[in-house]
Amino acid sequence: MSVENEPARIAIDTSASGMLEPSLPARIAAKPVPNRIAVLLAFGAIWFIWGSTFLAIRYAVETIPPFYAAGTRHLIAGSLIISWCFIKKLRPTRAQLRASFITGFFFFVGGHGLVHWAQQWVPSGIAALLIATEPIWVFLLADIVDRKWRMNPWLASGVVLGLGGVALLLGKGQFSEPRMKTGAIVVLISALSWAAGIIYSRRSKLSGHPLLLSALSLLAGSFMLLVIGTVIGEARGFSFSSVTFRSWAALAYLIVFGSLIAFTSYAWLLEHYSPTLVATHTYINPIIAVLIGWLLAGEKLSLNLGIAAAMVIGAVILVQRGTALLERS
Repeated sequence: MSVENEPARIAIDTSASGMLEPSLPARIAAKPVPNRIAVLLAFGAIWFIWGSTFLAIRYAVETIPPFYAAGTRHLIAGSLIISWCFIKKLRPTRAQLRASFITGFFFFVGGHGLVHWAQQWVPSGIAALLIATEPIWVFLLADIVDRKWRMNPWLASGVVLGLGGVALLLGKGQFSEPRMKTGAIVVLISALSWAAGIIYSRRSKLSGHPLLLSALSLLAGSFMLLVIGTVIGEARGFSFSSVTFRSWAALAYLIVFGSLIAFTSYAWLLEHYSPTLVATHTYINPIIAVLIGWLLAGEKLSLNLGIAAAMVIGAVILVQRGTALLERS
């Protein structure tokens, strides 16, 4: 197959929202100063839209089976992005196709599929806070894979604070029924799956256009999600007539705003601003998710949740700071 991808080498990461994100190289040439309104809209998209996707997932899985909901979302988004890539004459290599099934599994089956399943019971704000711990798991898994222990005061404080926040979120009295606690643990497993996907994508060192790599992973992940949903019986008893307008609207929102508009904004911002500035969405998203869940869905706010949220968000900031210092040393 022909290769007409950009030669820049990239790594693929995910946000708290679960969206596949290309970490573009720092050596990209400086761009002209963008329009201020466009910048505000782009940051608003990655801050507020991605923060709102957790409630949208909760609404989508109310009447759409979770693996089918996730698979449909990624199938449509991936098809639109790959169509754009083909128009631009971008063609995948065999190595990219093989890797897409691995990243698609970690990011979209182990990641999104599990989150969609868990949010049948887990409030969107709690799900967002648990997913926000992803940088902690990335750091710990990277050290395990590399077989070396790297630590500094920032990282140590962040890991301890983050694990304490998770313990508080999963503590006694936080959930009204056993399925909620099981779901919360499954959300944590999804965060670990995303972290594993990030470690794999960094070590695989595939080069190519970030949108092409993302589209391939989206399509591979959607295929596996739909197959798994069918195998576990999601088709039994399901009918389109039983899907409510709110679930259809939520699924459309996830596709158009969560997967297309916000992702495009993210990629555009990375071309003009430092990854550190753009990464502010990782600790703004859970705040937005908690507030939107409270305002629109009546999700419970408590002192324990507030303290846990502060601990998790503080931990993310500390871990990002500590990781940046390690990379400079």
